[in-house]
Amino acid sequence: MSDKLTEIMAWKRQEIAHLLRPVSLAELATLHASLPPPPSFAAALRRTDGQLAVIAEIKRRSPSAGAIATGIAAPAQAEKYRTAAASALSVLTDEKYFGGTLDDLVAVTTHFHQSPPALPCIRKDFFVHPIQVLQARQAGASAILIIVRALTDEEITALHSAAQAAGLDALFEIHNPSELTRALAHGATIIGVNNRDLAIFKTDLGLSERLIPQFPKNVIAVSESGIHSAADAARVHAAGAHAVLVGEALMKAPDPAALIASFRPVLTPPQP
Repeated sequence: MSDKLTEIMAWKRQEIAHLLRPVSLAELATLHASLPPPPSFAAALRRTDGQLAVIAEIKRRSPSAGAIATGIAAPAQAEKYRTAAASALSVLTDEKYFGGTLDDLVAVTTHFHQSPPALPCIRKDFFVHPIQVLQARQAGASAILIIVRALTDEEITALHSAAQAAGLDALFEIHNPSELTRALAHGATIIGVNNRDLAIFKTDLGLSERLIPQFPKNVIAVSESGIHSAADAARVHAAGAHAVLVGEALMKAPDPAALIASFRPVLTPPQP
């Protein structure tokens, strides 16, 4: 694990320590049954027209980019993305490093509930314990993030089982072939390649080009980080990506709709 990721994960464990308690799969299943079902994150990523799905991220700042758009209101940005025909949203809920909060996710899903249609939202955070999965389901999320390199196999199992019990999809994030092997061993059906090396903050789209062709055909492939242009999107789409996760470029774009549209030219679909 990188030094920065090690630092973030250590902080996250400290941050949620006061919340920790046993969370059973039965409790999560009961919670799921008591709430309206969230829109499917997985279904939104596998477009029937073969074009790229775009997961548009609400991201105020990051360790690599610094301040991006610190003053934005999450529901207003979500509405921009929905108008721009994003397929799904990523809502960062880490405050210390990314300037987000769980309240942002609640505000976005509440906005969609009051003014449908809803876009599926992934709670983008550093998950370490099922209590965070419970929070995500309560907040209206459709999916959670599992960063393979940051977790033990026992933690991955607990988080994935919790997500399934709560009716949530799980995006497994990887950065190398061994992490791909681990994700597949845990039954991952959505896998994202993080093109940014968190050790040195260098971004290389070639990572998606090397790893995604190794995915089983039934796995939904996502390319994350470093997507700034139509050419970038075309590269990872040609490698087999079903979706891209884009934060900084969309947050800074004067016209998010134009940028998203540029990611979706008529291309040869990935092989089924």
